[in-house]
Amino acid sequence: MDLSQYLPNEAGATADVGQKLSKEEYAALKKQEREELWAEIDAKAQEVFKDGESLKGFLDFMAQCKPQKVANLLLLYSQNPEIRQVKTFDGWKKEHKTLKAGVHGYTFIADQAYEKDGETRQGYTICKAYDISQVRTRQPEEQEPKPMGELMTALLKNSSTRISIADNLPESVQAQYIPGQRTIFVRNGMSEEATFHAINRELACASLDAHNGTYSRAAAAPQAFCTAYVVAQKYGVSTAGFRFDKVCEIQGNGSKDPQELRNFISDVKNSAYRIARHMDQNLGEPEQEFMPDEFAVSGESENTPKDCKDGKNSKAGKDSRENNNRKESNKEEKEMKENRGRKKSEPER
Repeated sequence: MDLSQYLPNEAGATADVGQKLSKEEYAALKKQEREELWAEIDAKAQEVFKDGESLKGFLDFMAQCKPQKVANLLLLYSQNPEIRQVKTFDGWKKEHKTLKAGVHGYTFIADQAYEKDGETRQGYTICKAYDISQVRTRQPEEQEPKPMGELMTALLKNSSTRISIADNLPESVQAQYIPGQRTIFVRNGMSEEATFHAINRELACASLDAHNGTYSRAAAAPQAFCTAYVVAQKYGVSTAGFRFDKVCEIQGNGSKDPQELRNFISDVKNSAYRIARHMDQNLGEPEQEFMPDEFAVSGESENTPKDCKDGKNSKAGKDSRENNNRKESNKEEKEMKENRGRKKSEPER
């Protein structure tokens, strides 16, 4: 029997049958574990911004990986850049999926609710998670890129930010979000790829606008540029024109405070996920068409009185009768006038 189908199989796991830790020792051990974990996450955040190629590699990972919090993105990327979709052992078990024999999980941060002072609070626990490649299930196939026309439709349909064609943009401006009007103005006539990238960049700018007067295009531009790349990479649109060296220079090539770097990544992640959710919803929504209903309810019932069938008791029938009555009245008045005219013209006998 292969117990790995039912229980997680971790490397180096040994049975602890002897030594037990006191409450204080256990708390100190867990604290040290958390500190080491966050030190690893911070180090990875700084490494990501070392140069343009490093940042590009991480953004590629963000585009391919199922949505995760920033800490997990950095943590998982540091362990295996090929990860696509991870869940805990219990997460896969709920989907009736089992692990392949001999696989080892990745260090992962999972949300955890706990009780304190009679209140339920949200915390986290450090555990193991497993990529879909480690699970006995049908593996996702690489999807063919969708036509640009279909992607543009999904992007523009029901956009939460107004998008308008502008013929008077300066020569060097492809598109621009104007916070005062909450509108993105786009140059017409660009290539499909350039238009796609420009609109996604400006949608990211719009998502970073808190509408409280603090929006700065200069501050939002680097995150928006990275967002446009992540969205394009996710949907298979060419990203040949993207370079990230300048973005890394603005971030001090990773020398800034790790928390500030994580905040930058969070802005990119949130903007990219928001655009992707909108597009996925539109891509998965069938076009509404008028078609006959196989199970249509009959318009007439056997128990319906004849006068109801004729429309005598309905509002539409009432309106129709009133129109007919008015027509009859007008006809009668016309005939009366013609009769009076004929009587005046006829000689008296």
